[in-house]
Amino acid sequence: MLGAPFGIETVCATNPQAARVDELQIDLGEGPSWDAYTRRSPVFAPNLTELSAPAWPMLLAALSADAVGALYAFPLAVGSLEIGAIGMYSEVPGELTPAQVSDALALADLAAVQVLKRAMTSHELDAQFVPGEKEYSRRVEHQATGMVLAQLNVSAADAHVIIRAHAYAHDRSVRETANAIVERRLDLSSPNVEI
Repeated sequence: MLGAPFGIETVCATNPQAARVDELQIDLGEGPSWDAYTRRSPVFAPNLTELSAPAWPMLLAALSADAVGALYAFPLAVGSLEIGAIGMYSEVPGELTPAQVSDALALADLAAVQVLKRAMTSHELDAQFVPGEKEYSRRVEHQATGMVLAQLNVSAADAHVIIRAHAYAHDRSVRETANAIVERRLDLSSPNVEI
């Protein structure tokens, strides 16, 4: 899910590499999933090594050592409601066939309805939230943002940017950095900031 009113989080991932690709896109604010979400159309990068003018320089740099040869993304929408995107990767470069694109679009439509139902049910059950139940929840980022806001006396938007910048500068995910802040292993107001 990539935006209002649902928030930004990974709903599920098929394996750790898929989760990493998705988390990097969320952390960096760029990638094919963002483009598919904003354009409401599929985005294909069938060969990451042959992109002439890369649209996602930070994402490609972060994935340079990973076994990712291609990225594909399909928008999730129900009517006029934009929900997010399904991101897929391939370890080797390659185009999707027309049949694969057609199947992916049909599955994205089905997934969009299910994600919408889950988001609505989850929203209703927020009062019963148990940490760890939502593996990809971004709640810890919101908590960390509040803590950094208090530590540095900055706006919430600036606090979130500072967290993202610190994560990027230390080659960590925003989730790892936020966890370190919430667990009080990292205090960004300290002159010797380290995780």
